[in-house]
Amino acid sequence: MVVAEIYKQADGLTLGFSVDGHAGGGNPGFNIHCAGVSSLSQAAFLCIRDHLKRDFDWDAAHGRLMMRLKTPPDELTESVFQTMIIGLREIEKLAPQFVKVTEKNFLGGDK
Repeated sequence: MVVAEIYKQADGLTLGFSVDGHAGGGNPGFNIHCAGVSSLSQAAFLCIRDHLKRDFDWDAAHGRLMMRLKTPPDELTESVFQTMIIGLREIEKLAPQFVKVTEKNFLGGDK
């Protein structure tokens, strides 16, 4: 299962996310649910890094992508994150057996 955890501040703005796991079903690299989650999360990561040029902590490994802003979120970062979250929630609706999206209040420290 792919688990996407969205990190939120107390005011509801998004600080970052982590995506872990694989959806299963089908050959590795050819699962449409994994591909959708990967595309959305990588697009958000690249937009915040390359277009918005925000500073963030991140970690990536096979089946994992995590990013967390080092600076407070703003309207632009929130727009990027919300686009990703809306897409992830739609995939979750279509395939709840493969994708789970959760939100977590983030108070600092390591994940």
